[in-house]
Amino acid sequence: MSSLTYDLTLAGLSVGSAAALTGIGLVVTYRSTGVLNFAHGAIAMVCAYVLRQCVVEWGWPLWAGATVTLLVLAPGIGMLLERFVFRPLSVLGSDPAQTLVASIGVFVLLVGGAALLWGQGARADAPELVSADPWGQLAVALLLAAAVGAVIRWTRFGRELRAVVDDRRLAVLGGIDADRVAAAGWAFGSFTAGLTGVLLAPYVRLDPYGMPLLVMEVVAVAVAARMRSLPVAVVTALAIGVAQSQLTRLHPSGWGAPLLQAVGTNLFVVALLIAALVMPGVGTRDALPRTATARVPTPPGAWIVAIVLFLLPLGFAGSDLHTSVQVPALGVVLLSLVVVTGRGGQISLGQAAYAGLGALFTALLAAGRFPGLPRLPELAALALAVVLVAPLGLLTGWPAISRRGLALALATFAVGVGVSRFVFAQPYAIAGLSLGRPAGFESDRAYYVLELALLAAALLATWLLRRGRTGRALAAMRDHESGASAAGVQVPSLKLAAFVSGAALAALGGGMLGMGLRAFDPAAYDPVRGLLWFAAVVVLGADSTLGALAAAALLVGLDAGARGGVAAALIGVLAVLVGRFPGGPYEALRTATARLRRRPRLTAQGTRVRHLLRPRPPEPAPSPTLTGLTASGAGAAPARQERAAARERQRPATGPEEAAREGRRTATGPEARTAAEPLRRPRARRPAEAAQPPQGPPAPALTILSLQARYDGFTALQDITLTVPAAHVTAVVGPNGAGKSTLFHCLAGTHRPAHGQVRLGTRDITRLPAHARTRLGVARTFQQLAVFPSLTVAENVRVGAEQGRLQDPSAVERSLRLLGLDGPVRSLPAAGLPTGTLRRVELARALAGAPRVLLLDEPAAGLDTAEVTALARVLKALAADGMALLVVEHDLDLVADLADTVHVMTAGRIVASGPPDRVLDVPDTAGTREAPA
Repeated sequence: MSSLTYDLTLAGLSVGSAAALTGIGLVVTYRSTGVLNFAHGAIAMVCAYVLRQCVVEWGWPLWAGATVTLLVLAPGIGMLLERFVFRPLSVLGSDPAQTLVASIGVFVLLVGGAALLWGQGARADAPELVSADPWGQLAVALLLAAAVGAVIRWTRFGRELRAVVDDRRLAVLGGIDADRVAAAGWAFGSFTAGLTGVLLAPYVRLDPYGMPLLVMEVVAVAVAARMRSLPVAVVTALAIGVAQSQLTRLHPSGWGAPLLQAVGTNLFVVALLIAALVMPGVGTRDALPRTATARVPTPPGAWIVAIVLFLLPLGFAGSDLHTSVQVPALGVVLLSLVVVTGRGGQISLGQAAYAGLGALFTALLAAGRFPGLPRLPELAALALAVVLVAPLGLLTGWPAISRRGLALALATFAVGVGVSRFVFAQPYAIAGLSLGRPAGFESDRAYYVLELALLAAALLATWLLRRGRTGRALAAMRDHESGASAAGVQVPSLKLAAFVSGAALAALGGGMLGMGLRAFDPAAYDPVRGLLWFAAVVVLGADSTLGALAAAALLVGLDAGARGGVAAALIGVLAVLVGRFPGGPYEALRTATARLRRRPRLTAQGTRVRHLLRPRPPEPAPSPTLTGLTASGAGAAPARQERAAARERQRPATGPEEAAREGRRTATGPEARTAAEPLRRPRARRPAEAAQPPQGPPAPALTILSLQARYDGFTALQDITLTVPAAHVTAVVGPNGAGKSTLFHCLAGTHRPAHGQVRLGTRDITRLPAHARTRLGVARTFQQLAVFPSLTVAENVRVGAEQGRLQDPSAVERSLRLLGLDGPVRSLPAAGLPTGTLRRVELARALAGAPRVLLLDEPAAGLDTAEVTALARVLKALAADGMALLVVEHDLDLVADLADTVHVMTAGRIVASGPPDRVLDVPDTAGTREAPA
């Protein structure tokens, strides 16, 4: 081995060892808590600063400073974060996406606090804990990985850790102290972060922004290890470190030489892009929580105050006006997050990249340096830059189609880091570049007026995207992505549209910011800024345009002094608390004020006096229900309850298992078969009731041929063949695990079968997605309610009417009237309504699209006896009108009352089919009904 190769290998091992420590800490924290610690790099930076403070500023011995920093401070930070930030989130049942927001908040808080304490300048005098010889660092990384692996594999604590990761609640029920396991994981993860920071500090730039980003770039090694395997993380880190070091000996030539050199010196960033964009994602099951993105109430008169405050800088002069110029520009950038995150519910940590590209393209176009285009006036350059950057939103929009939650956060973060490293930090793109202001708007005051006009245009565009059909579709996608797709919303296209629109708005704001500063400053658009902007928008109301403007003013105004970091620290504190106050600071303040305004309790005499002076108003009339829509609904429910009580008296004594199994079943009465339905045409009588035999079987609306489905090698469906005729109710029953849900997903388009066909009439729809099937006339409901909480009842139904098979203006009112939702409840938000009402909302939304086939998954789940009886009436009326209904249901009494044909499934096969009185051949008085095995 040549001397150069050996030296470069040693240098690569040194870098790889630090990356391996980061990977070990991230993997351990994730395995013990389920949280990807975005604050890992910030903890490393804080520990490096503290060690420098102890040794350089205070003159402590190196061993004493290292002991306090690594054995006290670093684990202490981790335990404090677990106890006061992430444990409350876990107790409150917050999903991983919300813990991600809190993790970003910790990152922002530590970065801002470090900037306040130590300033924003780089330090080059950090003490050296381990010699430059890479063997020491490599030994530390390998020994640490081996020790952690041994603990996880062979100790009781390791078994407890694995149990907590698999199912925290089940582990707690088994007697494991999950809080202790999580605290130990956080303490160790923070220790490795601190060790990474103090090892890297002497050889890299020590500043509040640079080091955290450098450490987080190597998150690729943890993603490559699927957040589980320590050996894979260590080997990947060492391999990338050595390869990056060896690539420095290459000296490419030609026009692509600068880019190739940038790739060679940023191989960890390349690995991050590949891991985030190509490899299967981690934590893909969770989107950004609705509570963190839904629109919060606007304080009265807030817009008037905002307009006055934004006009106020026109009276400023000098540095005050020059600082104010940045506020409208940043406001436009943050409006892009309102569209993508607030309305669309998508995590986007890369908006700073699009803002920077907007500023860069504007500068290149205005200077005549953009390839193939002449020099343009500044305003024309800004407009063209927006057009050029908007399609680049596909860089983050395309991964969003198949990723959510943590996986999407990593993908968007990787794009932001990649653009920063390969474009903004390269001399070939920004050398000698300047940016002026449009002619006639050179002064700060004139340019501020132009910015206000552009801000008004951006507000109008955002308002249009958040209103009407598109706004409702975006809100539906945010609230319940699967439900939106089932309603006919083209979710993939809508995600792309949201990211493209967000990229355009970010580019507009970035170009305005660059012209305001009269220069292209890459530091203004680095990925850390993107994290700060994301956190600011989320905590101040992600779906609030006023919140975006307030965030812009806050970020610029608080950091206007010589010592920055105040805004980041404040936003970090608010983001850390987002799990406890998801509605934002205003909602938290309003809740606290309401608690303080509790009315004093009256004595008994005072209560009597109040009743004499203010008589109690009459009770309001009950809201319409399904039962009220039927001719004999008032008598059906008591009859049904009486029959259920009679059965219970005749039922023999059962154990707890039998009681639990039978507790879900309710009775149905024959009254449901004979009652008239005023909102339907006369129904064709069942064969058993008809005076004459039917002329022929109805034509099949949905046909399933030889269907097979698999999950991870397990065969869930085996050769399923059945038809769902029009004007017919078909039911599928069977025990848990029989394959009913898999069959339902194959029909709805949420799971692709391995073999077989699904045909709608004569058309093969086997490979069509859910939204395409809805637009062809296959609607569905969900066992777990799929409504859109932030929309009103009428807006929920309108989404189905706008996205369904037919766009009938009267469909909304007809569906609301049919399901008894045309009263005052129509204007109420779906959030907080009772289960029975929400079941009607979901069914009304499905019917508003005029479906030909209706798939119902456990439609009676959560309904009481009267509601089930009324639901059966409506479903029978729909079948009488010619609709094909397929019902998957556990309530066998409902199935017996409702279905024309019943299919019994066991172990992925249909084992019996026929009329309910033959397939469910158990008399009503038997007390139980069991499908044959």
